[in-house]
Amino acid sequence: MGVALCILVVSSLVTGCRAGTVSGLAIPRSPVAPPSSSSSSPPSSPRPSAPTSSLTRPGDCAALVTGLDVRRQVAQLVVVGVSGDDPGAAVSLVRDHQVGGIFVGGNATALLKDRSLDAVQAAARLPVAVSVDEEGGRVQRIDDLDGDIPSAREMAATKSPAEVRALAAERGRRLRARGVTVDFAPDTDVTDAPDDDVIGDRSFSPDPDRVKTYATAFAEGLRDAGIQPVLKHFPGHGHGSGDSHKGTVVTPPLAKLREVDLVPYRGLADYGPVAIMVGHLDVPDLTNGVPASVSPAAYRLLREEFAFTGVAVTDDLGAMKAITAQYPLPDAVLRALQAGADEALWSSGGRVTEVLDRLVKAVETGELPRARVQESVTRVLRSKGACG
Repeated sequence: MGVALCILVVSSLVTGCRAGTVSGLAIPRSPVAPPSSSSSSPPSSPRPSAPTSSLTRPGDCAALVTGLDVRRQVAQLVVVGVSGDDPGAAVSLVRDHQVGGIFVGGNATALLKDRSLDAVQAAARLPVAVSVDEEGGRVQRIDDLDGDIPSAREMAATKSPAEVRALAAERGRRLRARGVTVDFAPDTDVTDAPDDDVIGDRSFSPDPDRVKTYATAFAEGLRDAGIQPVLKHFPGHGHGSGDSHKGTVVTPPLAKLREVDLVPYRGLADYGPVAIMVGHLDVPDLTNGVPASVSPAAYRLLREEFAFTGVAVTDDLGAMKAITAQYPLPDAVLRALQAGADEALWSSGGRVTEVLDRLVKAVETGELPRARVQESVTRVLRSKGACG
């Protein structure tokens, strides 16, 4: 799967080239009224955000971050799955725990209708990132409301990059009108595997340059609509050994990844502001048996070689056996943040008190350095427009 959010200042990777800098994308605090029916007519464009409290008005990030106690800081670093058929539970989650983000998975759509997400934002002291997986094809969340869009593979086979950008912008407007702020898309994996493979038709192409061209167009379209794009699954799932939902996935060695799977991550500034999802992928000569999502080496690769300064979010830590077979959820979340993730995602929801208790204890004992937490909180808040 793929889960989260983001800032963004993104630099060029190519050695010897001047690094580019891209400003961050603020997520409006107040969502727009969604369409009243499943009509194919497009929703209206998002209206300007409502005035926010002095706490959420853009200002100095350092002051905002240090003004939060430890529990509220670590709460900003989790993205928790919520049921699409229970808006009240989502409101309670945010009101009680002040989490930084929620993820709406599955096929239920009650939370995406009737301005239900307005109440979620109203329960938050800081803006909440509302994320979905909306890639097209077999990975969609609003198809029952707003119709289907093609898979990435079909898009690249039948449309120009400009047409894909327009399609993504239209889809993004519908997401934004329903209160969504983050889309865990586009998929930047490179593969020629059959359509029904774990990645398969979720990939634009077996040609990494073509993947980048079309992923850039899709990301631009989402951003045109006010939706934060999230590239996935770093460092590349397209040639992995299997499905991380079912167990360990081993990729080719790092040198091979650099030749193909990592090519779409070169020159990240070309995408504009994006977040990146780190997959549960074991790279033999990089992570040494540890999934990339909880591997410091993987985040160093992303930050140093690829000069990424935006928000890095984990793939699902709560429902994928590549992680759950090795780590209890609180430990997986802690390990991800220790490794360098800015946001830890679990789609299964629940256990929030348990996770936050573990993180608070880790900060108090030095197991999770305060500086590491504050660095990520700053990225996350900046990505949501809470500070400049």
